[in-house]
Amino acid sequence: MKASVAIQSLPQAENDKELVRMVDEVIDYIRSTGLNYYVGPFETTIEGENYDQLMDIVKECQHVAIRAGAPKVSAYIKVVYEPEGEILTIDQKVTKHHQG
Repeated sequence: MKASVAIQSLPQAENDKELVRMVDEVIDYIRSTGLNYYVGPFETTIEGENYDQLMDIVKECQHVAIRAGAPKVSAYIKVVYEPEGEILTIDQKVTKHHQG
């Protein structure tokens, strides 16, 4: 992997049910990209070989939340990018913590 992005999408919502619905739409969009991703309790991490593709996905997440009905959306983003090397993958970071 060359890049990894973690996004916490925070759409403005009338109540928790609506918030979860809008965030679920964002996660459905991320799933539709076909990239490897991991949903955590606060953010979703996406990894890939193409930095620009990941940045386009981050951008589109905001549009998805607005189309889902949010009048405003905030996001917290973390990025790791190493164009000439490899970064630690999601599996390398978390698998050992989720084995039975």
